[in-house]
Amino acid sequence: MKRILTYILVAAIAGAFFYTLYYLYMKNQAPEVIYNTEQAYIGSVIKKTVATGSVVPRREIAIKPVVSGIVEELFVEAGNLVNKNDLIARVKIIPNMVNLNNAENRVERAKISLSNAEIDYNRNKKLYEQKVISYAEFQPFDLMYKNAQIELEASEDNLQIIREGVSKKSKNTSNNLVKSTISGMILDVPIKVGNQVIESNTFNEGTTIASVADMGEMIFQGKIDESEVGKVKEGMQIELSIGALQDELLHATLEYISPKGVDENGAIQFEIKAMIHPEDLEKSFIRAGYSANASIVLDRRDDVLVLEERLLEYERDSAYVYVETSPQRFEKRPVILGLSDGIKAEVIEGINETDKIRGRPKAREEG
Repeated sequence: MKRILTYILVAAIAGAFFYTLYYLYMKNQAPEVIYNTEQAYIGSVIKKTVATGSVVPRREIAIKPVVSGIVEELFVEAGNLVNKNDLIARVKIIPNMVNLNNAENRVERAKISLSNAEIDYNRNKKLYEQKVISYAEFQPFDLMYKNAQIELEASEDNLQIIREGVSKKSKNTSNNLVKSTISGMILDVPIKVGNQVIESNTFNEGTTIASVADMGEMIFQGKIDESEVGKVKEGMQIELSIGALQDELLHATLEYISPKGVDENGAIQFEIKAMIHPEDLEKSFIRAGYSANASIVLDRRDDVLVLEERLLEYERDSAYVYVETSPQRFEKRPVILGLSDGIKAEVIEGINETDKIRGRPKAREEG
């Protein structure tokens, strides 16, 4: 009886021991991984490069005065539409005292010369009328008198121009009236009434009174990295996304690539310009200076077999996928790829639309 109890006790202890080992073994076993599967599909692959920049008018003109003085009146403000030769401002001329003094002295000298020429003219005219002298002898006095009249008139005009910026003969072409040189929109008026302005001359670019631009012809102006500039060329189509117009895409045509790069923060950048299509400008008002990102299409494939890049695995120069042969059983299969945009790739050979490709494990997604 004691021997039977001993066997039973030993068997129970052994069973408990083996059960414990089995439990620990099963507990340490990794759970079976269940993979999601995806399939290739017919679609498009578009390879792009992105350039940053802004939208600016093709023609933006700074209107500057041709005389120095003080702004007496402004006729426009930012946002106004103007035509060519419309008034922008009136400048009150502050004459240079040296020039003013010289002009006044010239007038006085012209009056004296005219008075003297008139006396000689009248005296010799009587002699000519009395047949005392010939016309040849009278002619120099006549010419001198007429020249003296012209000199006085010219000196008076010069004095008026220095004082007021306009002469009697040219009232419609006053120097103190600043006019627009093109038709367009006033973008900015950086001065106010009472500000002093400097004329545009050889040594000074002058004070800008207003900026005028043709808003009907806008371009994208940006920069592209040297690693991408060799892939673009004039005539390529561009899609512009503007931060202020999030729901709209503008289309443009690349028309200029700078032949010289500029070093910016250690990277060589090349300036590019693209003409925005006129029909896109009609859809909404595009303000000058909007920041924009330009997507330049380098290459594209339409109606091709496309696979997500995350489903691909690479070994050296070859690409592979895992194709499901039976439920949750996969085989490694090489594929030949074409164009890739970094997110999806064109599949030339190796799989078809019906193949199920191993994706991410479900356990990882749920975890």
